[in-house]
Amino acid sequence: MKDIIYYFERDLLRWLRGRLSVFSALVMPAAWLIFVGLALPTTFTTNYIDFITPGILVLTMLGASLQGGSLLIFDKILGFLNKFLALPAPRESILFGKICFITTRGLIQATVILVLAFILGASLLPPAELALTYGILALFGLLLSAFSTTVALHLSDHDSYAGFNAIVSMPLFFTSSALMPYDVMPSWLRPFAYANPVSYAIDSIRALQEGLILWSRIGALLLLAVVVIAISVHRFRKVTL
Repeated sequence: MKDIIYYFERDLLRWLRGRLSVFSALVMPAAWLIFVGLALPTTFTTNYIDFITPGILVLTMLGASLQGGSLLIFDKILGFLNKFLALPAPRESILFGKICFITTRGLIQATVILVLAFILGASLLPPAELALTYGILALFGLLLSAFSTTVALHLSDHDSYAGFNAIVSMPLFFTSSALMPYDVMPSWLRPFAYANPVSYAIDSIRALQEGLILWSRIGALLLLAVVVIAISVHRFRKVTL
């Protein structure tokens, strides 16, 4: 745990020193919440802010998690990763330190978006449902941060990773249940949206607004997270740079 905390603190301090990056990470989710949540006319709900807030929270975690892979690219280019891999500390501590930081950063950003949603008129959640919301977001963050870090391990520069990020992030979001319920989607989109891991998180949080817990969707997220983290640990143990 001590090694993981060291790697976590290193990335946290670097992030906090880059104030512009802290602010810029909130711009897109806040813009979606304000300009789409307040301006888009809908017929399937009377409070679209309530409906879209889970999607924007998951979008925030999605963006934070996928951007987290650039941290590893940065370490590779500057030669830090080679030095870390040569240390006696277990290699997976590098991975777990980055996963913990990326997930924590996403939860901090999601908290800002959640406060903004409440200001704009979203319904306040009871403490138990709010705690479960954070648990689902954390689980989703663990899944995506492990995935992005593993992908970054096999890419050589920021341009390659930026291209990967662009290819993955928006298609995942737009083929999910973030912006509309399944019954008003085009028929060809519904199977993709229902099978999308982003929808697992969104549907689980949205159900909490109605006092329900979708154990099947949460369980699917947990299973995916375990599988992806196991693959990530295996790749970190075998990697040579």
